Amino acid sequence: MAQVSEDQVLDALKRVTDTDKGRDVVSLGMISGLVIKDGNVGFALEVDPADGERKDPLRKACEQAVEALPGALSVTVVLTAHREAKEASPPPAPTASPPPATTAPATDKPLVPGVRSIIAIASGKGGVGKSTTAVNLALAMAADGRKVGVLDSDIYGPSMPRMLGISGRPSSPDGKMLKPMENYGVKCMSMGFLVDEDTPMIWRGPMVMSAIEQMLRDVEWGELDVLVVDMPPGTGDAQLTLAQKVPLTGAVIVSTPQDIALLDARRGLNMFRKVDVPVFGIVENMSYYICTECGHRAEIFSHGGARRIAEQLGMEFLGEVPLDIEIRETSDSGQPIVVSRPESEQAQTYRRIAERVTARIDAALGEGARKAPKIVIQ
Repeated sequence: MAQVSEDQVLDALKRVTDTDKGRDVVSLGMISGLVIKDGNVGFALEVDPADGERKDPLRKACEQAVEALPGALSVTVVLTAHREAKEASPPPAPTASPPPATTAPATDKPLVPGVRSIIAIASGKGGVGKSTTAVNLALAMAADGRKVGVLDSDIYGPSMPRMLGISGRPSSPDGKMLKPMENYGVKCMSMGFLVDEDTPMIWRGPMVMSAIEQMLRDVEWGELDVLVVDMPPGTGDAQLTLAQKVPLTGAVIVSTPQDIALLDARRGLNMFRKVDVPVFGIVENMSYYICTECGHRAEIFSHGGARRIAEQLGMEFLGEVPLDIEIRETSDSGQPIVVSRPESEQAQTYRRIAERVTARIDAALGEGARKAPKIVIQ
């Protein structure tokens, strides 16, 4: 079957008219972020913020127009309210005193029915081994008999397809819901399945947030004990979207021992606290290095900083993971150390951390399901 092309997609969308403006969505410049991979089509439909969900029928019309194309196997359209209305009046002049605090709307509607708990694996900065930690913790939980899924919410730098050794694309039997990919008994969804590995995602914040919501809502996760969310680094749109839209059971912070990384980890921790998400504890990654030749131990990035931060903030120190070449090699090869060398000390370290996290999950669920928090802007 011939592959659908970008020109074909745009031609189909030129036949979709925004009735409010009397013109097609392409000439109005409403289509952005178009990506096509192996017949899977994804793009964003940008609307004025005032329109919001009222434009969802237009999104569905775009989806149906592209689905009708020969070679289009699945279509994902993200509705994002980013642009200011062109006829909008200028903003009011600033006042001497700040406006009163407002509360962002929250929703109690579950995006992922059937999922018992959702935990975020997060860090304040990149390069600390957060994704490696997330995948090994997920596999450790699965090894203990839990039904586990992994959501790779790093839209700009998805890594879970490589780490879990999964290639190909997700299927959509009904054209509406995607079936997650799976390996080692763990379900997974990632933007990396929908775009080429070297394709840059030049998407704005609202597009990223909508994509994350759709990977939660429009994926057949089924019955899961734990959905592990591999967060992008930092404290931005993805974290706030999940905090607003999803009742996170808790978060795990990953950091390296040096001071600069711990400062960023503290920011990430405080962000979750401000949005009322329990932080289960801190993992110190790259905690020390043992020379494979002579057995000498070197603390390349210092040591013990994450434990001190945990003690200062009154939270649990979940464990320390060494800087180890086998952890890196097994992750890069798509055979994480928890499944490729389950009896190794490195794998046992992840198993012990996972046991502490699942104990916290069970304790949190015993207190009753958390509602999605409300974010107060001050």
